[in-house]
Parts: sequence; structure tokens; C-alpha cells
Amino acid sequence: MNLITTIFIITALLSAILATVSFWLPQMTPDHEKLSPYECGFDPLGTARLPFSLRFFLVAILFLLFDLEIALLLPLPWGDQLLSPLLTFLWATAVLALLTLGLIYEWLQGGLEWAE
Repeated sequence: MNLITTIFIITALLSAILATVSFWLPQMTPDHEKLSPYECGFDPLGTARLPFSLRFFLVAILFLLFDLEIALLLPLPWGDQLLSPLLTFLWATAVLALLTLGLIYEWLQGGLEWAE
């Protein structure tokens, strides 16, 4: 058995054990006091479920999407050591063009407008 298979089996077993323990352990000792909302020792004044702006959610998702795409460019400085640095440059240009087109599309669709 090679090293990768051993690591995969250990990871899968450890994940299964931790998931099982985290599922069964809270059911043994339920504590209703810990499940209630807590506001600095006072009774809660309002509901814990407040309305959430979908605009804020959309901007947060767009930020994560563009941030992950920009993270693809982080290893770019090591790309000039490849056999064909021109190919690396072309791929980086394609990723940047895709990012720019995505930004233009979101701008035209109004996804970046905070208030209407």
C-alpha cells in the first residue's frame, strides 16, 4: 500500500469518527440553557432572526468569486521558469480577460449597485 492510499484511509476514518462523535455527543447531555440566546446576562430584547439584505449577500458572493479567481494568478511569477513562458503569459492574459469580462457583465447587470 503506498503512502497516498494510507493517508486517504486515515483521513477518511478520522473524518468518520469525528462526525459520529459530534453527532452523538450532544444528544447525551442536552442543555437547554446553552441553547438559549444570551445577551450579556439580560433576556433577549428581540428575535435573533433579523432581515438580511440580498444586495449585501450578492456583493459578498461576487467578492469571493473574484478573489478566488485572482488567487489563480498568485503562482504566476514562477511561470517564467517553465519551458514556454509565452504560454504562461497567454494563460494569465486569458484569466485576466475573463475577470475583466465578468466585472463588466456584473456592472452592466447592476449587480454592483448598492442602492437603487
